Amino acid sequence: MVCEPESIKFAFILQVRDEQAGKPRRFRYPINFMCQMLHVSRAGFYAWIDREESRHARRDVELTRLIIAIDKTNKGRYGIDRIHAQLARQGERVSPKRVRRLARAAGLACVHPRPYRATTLQDPANRRGLVDLVERNFVPEKKDQIWYGDITYIHTAEGWAYMATVIDGYSRKLIGWSIADNMREDMVVQVLDMAIRNRRPGQGEAVMHTDRGSQYTGSRFRDHCLDNGVIPSVRKTGICFDNAAAESFNATLKKELIHLHVWATIKQVKTAIFEYVESYYNRSRIRRELGYLSPYEFESRPTFSAALAA
Repeated sequence: MVCEPESIKFAFILQVRDEQAGKPRRFRYPINFMCQMLHVSRAGFYAWIDREESRHARRDVELTRLIIAIDKTNKGRYGIDRIHAQLARQGERVSPKRVRRLARAAGLACVHPRPYRATTLQDPANRRGLVDLVERNFVPEKKDQIWYGDITYIHTAEGWAYMATVIDGYSRKLIGWSIADNMREDMVVQVLDMAIRNRRPGQGEAVMHTDRGSQYTGSRFRDHCLDNGVIPSVRKTGICFDNAAAESFNATLKKELIHLHVWATIKQVKTAIFEYVESYYNRSRIRRELGYLSPYEFESRPTFSAALAA
């Protein structure tokens, strides 16, 4: 068995050999010379290489198995960074570069978002009295301080489906959502009611931040917010980043679910999104900005989560 000091010397020789690989032979240190200078045998060096390469290959096989399992569990929705983070959660110490190499060799491919397209339109009659209470302070200190709302569209063979959402800014958890075949104000009011039932914030504690679409700037939605102790807020005109938290969820949903299938009916979309939101997105999908925790985990461990976010 090779003792530890010899292993260190062998590792040094291997590093020098690899660094000199592109040089002409006359400018390289011969393996024999380096072994003699470090008082180790040439045969021992090559035997050590064979063992290291075999160990590395076996490790690659095991890591590939784990990477494929993570990809399968998450239905191909994870990129390299999340696969790497999930491996770390499982106690596997490995570099992102190695994960990327093995994932590509296994034929795994990340999904990518499509260009953003606006689905809400401003109503000039509702512009007065609209205030931005968030001003790009996107991440609050605790849950139910800032909620983000938005509407996105989904194409089906039956026609367009529209999804309204309410996202908690602290944990990025989806706390209210609904799908309909129209974008009328009723839908956003229903989604707000769902968020209020799920979270029950105190009077005046939650800010409901949205874009300036007519569904959100109409008197009915704003009055419904105030009647339930929720303070309405809207982003500034022409600045899409002011509602980035809600739009980020829309992009993720399209990338990881909607754009991967052809949808025949609105009912089919509702069923798939219910599974995605309730079983996967809120409970299992880890996020970099949450310290690679899921929204559910982040809210369940408030002290630890706050330290990660700081």
